[in-house]
Amino acid sequence: MILTHCLLAISDMQSALNPAGEQGGSIAKLWWIYFWVLTVIFILVAIFLFLAMLPRRSREPAGQSDQPSQSRERSIATVVIGAVIASIVVLFVLLLIDFFAVRSIYALNDQNTADADPLTIKITGHQWWWQVEYENESEPSKAMTTANELHVPIGRPVKLTLQSSDVIHSFWVPNIHGKKDLVPGHPTEMWLKATQPGTFRGQCAEFCGLQHAHMRLTFIAETTQAFEQWMQSSSSDAPQPTTDTQQRGLQVFMSNQCMMCHTINGTNARATVGPDLTHIGSRDMLAAGSIPNTRGYLAGWIANPQNINPGVRMPPNTLPSDDLNALLDYLESLK
Repeated sequence: MILTHCLLAISDMQSALNPAGEQGGSIAKLWWIYFWVLTVIFILVAIFLFLAMLPRRSREPAGQSDQPSQSRERSIATVVIGAVIASIVVLFVLLLIDFFAVRSIYALNDQNTADADPLTIKITGHQWWWQVEYENESEPSKAMTTANELHVPIGRPVKLTLQSSDVIHSFWVPNIHGKKDLVPGHPTEMWLKATQPGTFRGQCAEFCGLQHAHMRLTFIAETTQAFEQWMQSSSSDAPQPTTDTQQRGLQVFMSNQCMMCHTINGTNARATVGPDLTHIGSRDMLAAGSIPNTRGYLAGWIANPQNINPGVRMPPNTLPSDDLNALLDYLESLK
């Protein structure tokens, strides 16, 4: 299990220094400026420290006091005053650079706000998963809900409405934008615009409980055509069972505690305690990005989720093997 997590972390693109969004680009530029300025300062300090440690031959006549001469004291005072002034100037310049970087991000937000066709997405943080709702004010019937997976079209402004249902969370996709805290009872907003395609990792950046480290999010930036195709398929109801085992799996889902927590559009399961499972078969990851969406992991997650993510709110499901396999067949068909 630990090896799986390590391999996932290595393979994922999750770096603020590899920006794929307008706002992320401004943050990356600011980071590099700070990095090079502070690197130069570090090298200079190291050099002067090294020179100060070198042994020096005394230039004073034998028997004279070890106290430094007035000329030497003046030289030391000049160096110290110069260093203090230089430090103040550098800090002030960095402050100005930071100020203008923040202003550039706000300017980008103003441009996105003025756009006539922004994409509005509502994201709710739960312990420990992300609920993602695509709103459609003109056609409410086309509104769609998914979990732990965020698709956006490249070049189109996206307005994220962020909120928390329980404790403080923090939404962060390093490649796209900075962090934004989700405080219960205080919804907030974030504007972003993806500039290049790719799949990026997001996560909760505020400690929110036992499974905080496993509260991940997949951010997918894609072309407008690919996004529209995904929206069309994802906003449809779940496919009906086509085999006897899938039909049996649907019956198992509806007759057990599964339907008390989850939604599957096209069925009578309409609970919102847990993630929406309408198209769970199309997702690459399970348990907020903790495990891959394979039959074996899905079976283990259903049977004993505490063994995978201790503290998770999902209860164990002790199903007979035939019922479990039928349920797996049905869930894997939800694409």
